[in-house]
Amino acid sequence: MVKLVYNRYAMNSESLQYFKQLGWDTFFQEQFEKLKLPGSVPARVISESKGSYQLFSQYGELTAKISGKMRYHAGAENQYPAVGDWVIIKPLVDERKGIIHAILPRKSKFSRKVAGERTEEQVVSANVDTVFIVSGLDGGRNFNLRRIERYLTLAWNSGATPAIVLNKVDLCPDVDVYIRNVENIATGISIHPVSARERLGLDALGNYLTKGKTVAFLGSSGVGKSALINALLGTEKQSTGEVREDDHMGRHTTTKRELILLPGGGMVIDTPGMREIQMWAGEEDLQGTFFDIETLAKGCRFSDCSHNVESGCAVRAAVDNDELDPARLESYHKLQKELTYLVSREEHSTRLYEKAKYKKIAQWVKEIQNRP
Repeated sequence: MVKLVYNRYAMNSESLQYFKQLGWDTFFQEQFEKLKLPGSVPARVISESKGSYQLFSQYGELTAKISGKMRYHAGAENQYPAVGDWVIIKPLVDERKGIIHAILPRKSKFSRKVAGERTEEQVVSANVDTVFIVSGLDGGRNFNLRRIERYLTLAWNSGATPAIVLNKVDLCPDVDVYIRNVENIATGISIHPVSARERLGLDALGNYLTKGKTVAFLGSSGVGKSALINALLGTEKQSTGEVREDDHMGRHTTTKRELILLPGGGMVIDTPGMREIQMWAGEEDLQGTFFDIETLAKGCRFSDCSHNVESGCAVRAAVDNDELDPARLESYHKLQKELTYLVSREEHSTRLYEKAKYKKIAQWVKEIQNRP
């Protein structure tokens, strides 16, 4: 028997093989053993709905909630489990339930800023190996280079490897033109033209989905993420919908993030279409997305060149010589400004949190001192 933990819930060799299919490896094993939480086992998050989590475990699929202690700390640190996370649970096998006590350290996480005015991180998915950024080639707004740049910036920040999927090639007479346009903004990144409906190019996607590997599908509604997953599954597990005729945008047929096991090994995470991509990244992540601009910038006269009106700017010279698309430089400036603002807002939120925390401590100390 191969043991991974030091308690009565130790995994046998059969359970170990099942967990390896789910992405379990020595990294997670070492982190799990450090906790030494009696009576606990690992499980992977399939989905979340209103504070209730579905998990894959050695006892099959379980429904779980987080413990009171974890909820207290998670509320302060905004650290709740996300789809793809490995969590530590105490199972209630007879009830097909479990209690989540901790999240194991993540290998990667795809994050965005929460919608609205709050400056907080929302983890969309965790422990993803590859991010498929999906666009549709059926016209309308399903193909947008600036949106792809935003997704790429988030992907580089996640720690996963991005790849670009151009779906619905069966509806596009000029596929090569679109591929060239994407190549101009995604140097060195794999681009896969496919058709979910006609099952074209799917073998290339299957190469990423080997045993234990996880791929997240990201893209707007209507680009065909769920249709692609159905094609890979060979079944109609994920609901799909028609797109609007005027702009070819979809109607959010996927309503929640979900981890799905594929028959041939590997896992996929389907995500609802994100019309508004709230950034959560650092300025250093622009280097991966805008490698061409960062390379040109090395030729600027001044090291702190903003690439606006400075003399000796190699980036502006490239625009003037038609070597760089001015729309791409504009996108670079826009994202740079957005990320700078995000950092300042995050620092401000941190200061407010620290101030509130120490105010509570001061009140608590004062109450103790005033006790008779």
